[in-house]
Amino acid sequence: MIIVPVKEGENIEKALRKFKRKFDKTGTIRQLRNRKAFVKKSVARRTEIKKAIYVKHLQLENEE
Repeated sequence: MIIVPVKEGENIEKALRKFKRKFDKTGTIRQLRNRKAFVKKSVARRTEIKKAIYVKHLQLENEE
């Protein structure tokens, strides 16, 4: 359970931003989306490799 202490006179928007930040760090939404549909290990691994290649390519472009 996420608890966000709100100080006296603190803005509600600020407290809501704190809550959203904490909620994002837990990774709950990401986990729910991943569990929505089953992905075979081979497909997940292939996607992971493609992402790594893409990131490496971007890093090489930035160096030049």
